[in-house]
Amino acid sequence: MRLKQVSFLSYLYLDRIYCLLSVRNVKVLLEYFSILDVHHINTLNDVLFYHFLHHVSDLSPRKIMLIFDLLDWNAVGEIGFDEFYWLICLLLSHQNHLEEQFLFRHSQPIFDLLDLDGSLKIRESTFCMYRFLFNIKKQALEGLFHDFDVTGDRRLNYKEFKIYTVFSIEKNLERQKLARKNGEEEE
Repeated sequence: MRLKQVSFLSYLYLDRIYCLLSVRNVKVLLEYFSILDVHHINTLNDVLFYHFLHHVSDLSPRKIMLIFDLLDWNAVGEIGFDEFYWLICLLLSHQNHLEEQFLFRHSQPIFDLLDLDGSLKIRESTFCMYRFLFNIKKQALEGLFHDFDVTGDRRLNYKEFKIYTVFSIEKNLERQKLARKNGEEEE
């Protein structure tokens, strides 16, 4: 999942620690959202959402509609600015290779979105369906459920999911340190 260079979104600054936009960027994004909202009801329907994401990203039509269905959690056929903002932060985290950081910082809302049936657990099939959002490879996903599913029911509760996000951040930091160390040795 990548942003196209023609999009103004690539010029927005995403804080690398909290994976949020600055107030100035949020104001710009709100103005952009109001321009996209041709019906002037402070929401985007599935058609507007599809064309927006198709224009700014390389996502397939199927994945765009999966994202819309995920964000339209109350099934009214529209998403508001809150969901739009969250999606933009997610797209920018991909652009900046901050997927693990985004997953860690926004673990509760992500968990709530992925808990499709309200059971307070995420099914493996659900996580597999949306793994592209967080750039998680299929092999890593299998390891996730094997290593972090303490209860053994092939479903993650929030505590298990949070442990995974902490582990993921630690692993990412180790990779960055190793890359820096290898870069210093080459010089």
